[in-house]
Amino acid sequence: MHKFNIPDSVIDNVAASIHRKTTKDYRIPVVGQPENLETPQVFEIMPFEEIDSPEARFYAIDGSRNNHTFYNGVSLCFYQAGYVCFHKGKQVRLNDHDDPVVLGQVYNGTRMLVLSEKDLGDIYDEFLKLPPVAELLRFFGADGEEVFAYKKDLLITSMSSLLGFCQEVLEWACMLDIASSKPISPGDFILRDGALRSLHIKQRFLVKLGSMLHNKGVRVVAVTKQSPIKTELSYTYTKIDNYLQSKLRPQYKFRTTDPRRQKLCCYFEVRDDVLEAAYDGGGSNMYAKKDITGGRGFGLFFAARLDYVEKLQNYDWLICDLNIYDCIPGIANKRIERDSTAINEIMHLLTATTQEHYILGYPYPLVEVHNFVSLTKDFKEQAIARVKNALYAGQQMDHTDIENLFLDLHSQF
Repeated sequence: MHKFNIPDSVIDNVAASIHRKTTKDYRIPVVGQPENLETPQVFEIMPFEEIDSPEARFYAIDGSRNNHTFYNGVSLCFYQAGYVCFHKGKQVRLNDHDDPVVLGQVYNGTRMLVLSEKDLGDIYDEFLKLPPVAELLRFFGADGEEVFAYKKDLLITSMSSLLGFCQEVLEWACMLDIASSKPISPGDFILRDGALRSLHIKQRFLVKLGSMLHNKGVRVVAVTKQSPIKTELSYTYTKIDNYLQSKLRPQYKFRTTDPRRQKLCCYFEVRDDVLEAAYDGGGSNMYAKKDITGGRGFGLFFAARLDYVEKLQNYDWLICDLNIYDCIPGIANKRIERDSTAINEIMHLLTATTQEHYILGYPYPLVEVHNFVSLTKDFKEQAIARVKNALYAGQQMDHTDIENLFLDLHSQF
């Protein structure tokens, strides 16, 4: 077998690009100023013995998709999205099932088989009729042609683009579903993996959702560990980490006397120049814009450290996209003063979810919902086995024809 060698020049260019990004100094001071949220705002983590005491419910939303195409043109595909809820550290049942383990709510389509573009069109049409999606469109007061950024004929040109569209829009529909049909109170949280921005739903509709949730007093936060912002701020993170751990922590007046629980958290609003560099917008980046017009959603990006673990342990900074209406209550009237009290409260309450369960520093409800809805690599094997069993049970095809239908030549190479 021929061994392919990547040219050294290609590798060197990659290394040089990474080095330029990760050593960029934005001159963000390590000592924050309370009146400037673009500088580090430091606070003591919520005491561990109190993390199950907040009255807030923590909902978490995520989605998943998967597909596989066989050599004879038969394709199987699937998408779904759902949510879970935790209150005082315990998961709350959100469905009417008898299953003692599955407590969350999940939505999905019913069509899996794709033989032609017509089948993709049928999947799209069915998607618009799913109850949470239909309710989302009713809330927006418009049909899909007006709400969505891309027309149906463009979305159904490929299975991957259609599934990505269905998954993302269904996640937004879950957000409305929580706010309109589940127990929800002022101060509760809805967490989403990713950002409060969309490439599929036009901004003027999304901001209606963000405004409604703000008016209900529900805190919406999108969280991700994967963002180009983190590459831009790599050098800044190192400076802040060193300051927090080596200089500030030894002199900080902690409430707790247990050295193991003496942890400093911090956050800061991501500056415009960092956003422009991260998303390479050339001065007109819609995705990163801090406004409710001319952008992609209703978020305001913050870099946050919501736990502190010693070096070389499983911890990292997060990028949190907060509801811009919570952070800048006067944004609709072009008043840009930040509500620093509300922002600090949101970050502090988030630390109730970041001190246990799998990944320190990352909200555990998001881990739980990811595990709940994820269509793992076993999707193909499970789908094939169940379809085969149904075909065998119906005795409508010869067994050889059934086996050949799902023959994957690539697995033989």
